[in-house]
Amino acid sequence: MTMLQKIGAQVQNDGKCIFTVWAPEIESIALQITGLEEQTIPMQKMEFGYWSATLENIPLDTRYFLNLNNDMLRPDPVSVSQPDGVHEASALVDHNAFSWTDASWPGIPLEKLIVYELHTGTFTSERNFEGIISKLDYLLELGINAIEIMPVAQFPGARNWGYDGVFPFAVQNSYGGPDGLKKLVNACHEKGIAVVLDVVYNHLGPEGNYLREFGPYFTDKYKTPWGSALNFDDAYADGVRNFFIQNALMWFRDYHIDALRLDAVHAIMDFSANHFLKELADETAKLSQELGREFLLIAESDLNDVRLINPKEKGGYGLQAQWNDDFHHALHTLLTGENAGYYVDFGKLKDLEKAFKHTFVFNGNYAPHRHKSYGNNADENPAKQFVVCIQNHDQVGNRMLGDRLSETLSIPALKLAAAAYILSPYIPMLFMGEEYGEKNPFQYFISHSDKELVEAVRNGRKEEFKSFKWAGEVPDPQSETTFKNSMLSWQYEQSEANELHKFYRRVIELRKTHPVFSQPDKNNLKTEADEATNILKIERWNNEITTLAYYHFGKKPTEIKLENAENYSMLISNFGAEEAKNSNLKTTEKLKLPPQSFIIFESHQSN
Repeated sequence: MTMLQKIGAQVQNDGKCIFTVWAPEIESIALQITGLEEQTIPMQKMEFGYWSATLENIPLDTRYFLNLNNDMLRPDPVSVSQPDGVHEASALVDHNAFSWTDASWPGIPLEKLIVYELHTGTFTSERNFEGIISKLDYLLELGINAIEIMPVAQFPGARNWGYDGVFPFAVQNSYGGPDGLKKLVNACHEKGIAVVLDVVYNHLGPEGNYLREFGPYFTDKYKTPWGSALNFDDAYADGVRNFFIQNALMWFRDYHIDALRLDAVHAIMDFSANHFLKELADETAKLSQELGREFLLIAESDLNDVRLINPKEKGGYGLQAQWNDDFHHALHTLLTGENAGYYVDFGKLKDLEKAFKHTFVFNGNYAPHRHKSYGNNADENPAKQFVVCIQNHDQVGNRMLGDRLSETLSIPALKLAAAAYILSPYIPMLFMGEEYGEKNPFQYFISHSDKELVEAVRNGRKEEFKSFKWAGEVPDPQSETTFKNSMLSWQYEQSEANELHKFYRRVIELRKTHPVFSQPDKNNLKTEADEATNILKIERWNNEITTLAYYHFGKKPTEIKLENAENYSMLISNFGAEEAKNSNLKTTEKLKLPPQSFIIFESHQSN
């Protein structure tokens, strides 16, 4: 078990500030206070590689560096504010000074979440947290009750997806810094919206990453797609584990974040007896009990492994939920016909049927693209433990041109996609702009100052797309034009966009209020896939109501035969279906379905 130690600059109520940093192999460290009255204060060595210094009556506008071995000035690796960027001085922040008004906020249960993923810099023209606040009423009207914010940890420059963050404790200065994020969370809670924050515990970005100079934060035992792995199980690993556990606890405690989305946990390399994720879950549970509010941990994983979300009693790590990419891939390939890259493993209607009923398409079976069998069985895990989508930052932004489904799919097909995943048994997540068919792409962008690094990123992007047969040129990630092209247009009042927007509101309302669809249950669920007609039939029920959904992915019209038609009434569809809206349905059992359409019926048990 890691010995937990508070780190960073801890501002106390009595005017003191305790500075603590982990640097087990450094010979000496001193605080270098900058400004008009520069001071150098030696830090005292403590146990387990920690150094500490306490200052009295320190002004809150203080900026400081850490002086390593009397010859190297570096920002504090636990800095909570980098107002002038990743290479400049760290700034103090008194977390107790913010006036929160969310003391009565109860949180939202996992099974009730309707999540909306967004990128702070491209969501609005303001490009900051204030811009998000200005759109909260819009999100409420749409039916959203949780936003998931892409990473905000300080990164180099002013534009970045956020996965190049190098100060995990500092909130990006160009977004509004620590107070800006607190204002956003407070405003969300006042309106009944939960906040999920995307955090990266598997790597740090290259520019401004000074952690190696403080200690063995990385290990060469393992490699990740982004270079050396963080040191979670090698010599000195306790200090690294403490660093990231304290980071997670900070977001919950000091920023009132409701849930953390843990990026690419398959790249957290830890073969110790007590996996880092399990310890993180344990410490999060302790804080939840202490503060009387449940905090959630949601993993992004490429492993299809339920050990992440199984309770400790079953040998699991105890995280609350994980993303399910299989559902996305199965639905995406049916809609688009794409079969390159990892999409080669999908494309059959039975794949989506399996995702509905058994969660993972690959649960121990062979995957041709991977050239191996992978995954395990998720049948015993409740549906609320899985987040599904049809678009997200990865599945859009990691396409060569960052093109959205609205570029190639018709409005009926977009409605079909929305109904399939929002009314699935799993937790739905929208990607910003999806709800009105945003046409602007979401492309990969950076603003590094290192020219060699910029060129390496450019080349890396080109290499990444070799397994896909996409036409065109890779947008320059360093160009500001790429960033501006990725901003939402907010053109949702035009005819087709408005039609889609209204449809999303209706589907989300059904998800939240309908007795069957509001319960994320995959047990009371029956599936039937007809490959000949490309129709997936999904039946769900509770003690009072049965719903019957026909999802038609074919490109030609077809016909369905509804047994006991007189017992059913139409609930929603993406086409007229006038004969299903009136009493004619009671005298006919056949109904024509247009290409890429769906229709859902309901039947009350008392009928």
